[in-house]
Amino acid sequence: MNENIELTTESLSIFNLMLQASLLVQVVMLILIAASLVSWVVIFSKASLLKSLRIEADRFENDFWSGGDLNGLFKELSNQSDDPIGMASIFIQGYGEHERLTQAGGVNKDDLVDGVHRAMRVALSREVEILESRLSFLATVGSISPYVGLFGTVWGIMNSFRSLGAMRSVSLATVAPGIAEALIATAMGLFAAIPAVIAYNRFANDSEALISRYEIFTEEFLSIVSRHALSRGRNSKTPE
Repeated sequence: MNENIELTTESLSIFNLMLQASLLVQVVMLILIAASLVSWVVIFSKASLLKSLRIEADRFENDFWSGGDLNGLFKELSNQSDDPIGMASIFIQGYGEHERLTQAGGVNKDDLVDGVHRAMRVALSREVEILESRLSFLATVGSISPYVGLFGTVWGIMNSFRSLGAMRSVSLATVAPGIAEALIATAMGLFAAIPAVIAYNRFANDSEALISRYEIFTEEFLSIVSRHALSRGRNSKTPE
């Protein structure tokens, strides 16, 4: 008696139920497993990237507002072996455009500010694209996985009832395995969806916070450029 119970319990293990499921349900399970694994890779890589960008933004703001020479900061960042990221990249594009237009000469204040603004907006767009990359994948996994799992469950239960229709005597022992293997698909769908939804909401909020910091820095730098161009224009108009 105990041996039969042990064998029955073993046959109802999750792994055995997955192996005994119909081909379509197994395909659904494999899709959900793959989606879950890829989403975890995206979650870890995205968390590492956002952490690096926050640290870089804090470090750059400390250097930028320390009162040091901006030209020296520009050269230091430009000569780094690694390409600057985040706020530093936006600053390099804006300051580089400022130097190019200033050295060209004959550029009035409005054209100078507009040129710097365009360069910084392009750099900002690149950074926004980096921040928002792969977020759509997490959103897709979070919204689609439960329905994919539910599809596998419905299909598995439907096959179970079709098989039961051909039997003369039906008991709980004959119904349980088919329903159990079908419900695994729903559980796997939730297992894939829940972390993806949580990560998407967290990363979306973190990305919006960084984008807001980038936009504020862009406006502050443009104000500095505008004041600098205005002071130069006044000095150039002083009488001899």
